[in-house]
Amino acid sequence: MHIAFWTVYYLQEILLSITWSGPSLHVESDGHLLWIAAQASLVGLASKLLLTYFVLAVSIKQILSGKSPLYKIVTEILLVFAFSIILYWAVSFYIVSPHIYKTAQDAPPLDIRTVLVAMIDIGFIAGLAVAIKFVRIQLVGKEREKNLVKEKLETELKFLRNQINPHFLMNTLNNIYALARKKSEDTPEVVMRLSELLRFMLYESGGDFISLAAEIKVLEDYLELETIRYNERLSVSFEREIDNDSYQIRPMLLLPFIENAFKYGVSETRFKSFINIHIRAKNGCLNFMVENTKDINDSAPCKNNIGLVNVRRRLELTYKEYALDVKNVADIFTIDLSINLNSHVEI
Repeated sequence: MHIAFWTVYYLQEILLSITWSGPSLHVESDGHLLWIAAQASLVGLASKLLLTYFVLAVSIKQILSGKSPLYKIVTEILLVFAFSIILYWAVSFYIVSPHIYKTAQDAPPLDIRTVLVAMIDIGFIAGLAVAIKFVRIQLVGKEREKNLVKEKLETELKFLRNQINPHFLMNTLNNIYALARKKSEDTPEVVMRLSELLRFMLYESGGDFISLAAEIKVLEDYLELETIRYNERLSVSFEREIDNDSYQIRPMLLLPFIENAFKYGVSETRFKSFINIHIRAKNGCLNFMVENTKDINDSAPCKNNIGLVNVRRRLELTYKEYALDVKNVADIFTIDLSINLNSHVEI
């Protein structure tokens, strides 16, 4: 980038030298004029390189580190700038004029006009280089900030997904404990089904997304595990309308809603209960509804339990277009979720 920058500037200096100084040199050919302009422009770079790279390599680092006082930095820049102007003047009248342009003359003193010309010529290119440097620093900073935000959100998503596992395990172990206390013959089968679900969590849910078919299979396995515990006291309806099983979804995104229906609904009621589940996926849009009985006026399902708080945040971090409607009325608790499966948030 530095080579490209100075190459473009050098070519522009050659063009300006030919335009402004060419007519007064009275050279015989355009090739000779080009050679003279190239030499003059090359030696003229010395003073500009000095100031530019002092600011880039020293001053900017001092400014960014914050270790040097501002007055010291400004003083150093002004001193180098003054030396660059003297070098610019010396090169022009002791090298370019007598040896390149062949127009030897006594070097005039450093008057105000010469100083202003030098300041404009040196200051322009140095200022341009410094401006580009600060733009690059800003762009790099924004990219770094973007990457940090991305890493933070990815870490949060992993944490939320990992949080589901112990939450689910705790609920299931409570079920096994209840069956064991009753000395139920279904306890071994529940343990076996739990091991199958844990196998899925360990080996199949590690990716960012899984197929909708795999997610539904987890829901079915969990429902079978729970219905063993409740037997005739629980009526479960699970309706599916899926036009494509290959839709991708976050692993175990839907399971917390069903867990919630059991933990705060069925397990809290003393009479016959029901859970109605309906899942519909069409044209990339998913509709998921869970309806369950609960004790009258029991507000527990609406509290900020881990499962619902977790899944709300995962939805925010995953999808741009979704709607989650929670209804808690009388003895019925309903969760209605709609997701555009194609509206992924770019982290």
